[in-house]
Amino acid sequence: MARIKPQALLIQSKKKKGPNRISLTTIILFGLIVVLALFFLVSTSRHRSHRSSFSADNHEQILGADNSVLDMKNSDLPGYATIITPKGSITVELFKDSLPEVVDEFIDICQKGHFKGMLFRHIVKHYVIQAGDMDKPGTVEDWTMRGKHYSQLDTSLKHEAFMLGTSKAKHDSRGFDLFITTAPMPDLNEKLIVFGRVVKGEDVVQEIEEVDTDEHYQPKSAIGITNLILKQKI
Repeated sequence: MARIKPQALLIQSKKKKGPNRISLTTIILFGLIVVLALFFLVSTSRHRSHRSSFSADNHEQILGADNSVLDMKNSDLPGYATIITPKGSITVELFKDSLPEVVDEFIDICQKGHFKGMLFRHIVKHYVIQAGDMDKPGTVEDWTMRGKHYSQLDTSLKHEAFMLGTSKAKHDSRGFDLFITTAPMPDLNEKLIVFGRVVKGEDVVQEIEEVDTDEHYQPKSAIGITNLILKQKI
């Protein structure tokens, strides 16, 4: 076997230990890969950001459209009602913004003619007049006892006279009655859902209040609502 000279072995060892040279083509390809990766990351980030912004704007537009529809619905509802009686007319403003559900129910049954011909069932002087299809003498007598007690106390403006309300009892086809206060009622919120106030015809309310009643606070001569007309404006 031929022997390798020491000098040749040294040269061969240096060749093995020396670093491999990277070609220019490899460097260019690697640089392109890095640039493409960075471009892909930036594009993805921008797309996500744009998509998130679009979703937020779209959600705001939907909410705005819903609110606009609700505002249009409320603006289309009648804001006033005129109660016509043999003593004259009483105009009330409806609280359609603060109590839309009650006002909606009132308007619905009004359009069905529910209040036409309804009698004033109870008249408690200097307290309240009540129109309805159901007779509830016990309730009104209880209110009268409370009224005599509270008449000696200070009252709040939120319980002022000439407010329009209905009882808090569950309503049925005959259960939507009307109450108009003729004096401050400190326990008003406990008894009624107030959904309006008299803006014209207070003198008519007072005339109805003056009719003769029996011991159950029922009018001796029938008096009632001739008609009830809904209006957008007074």
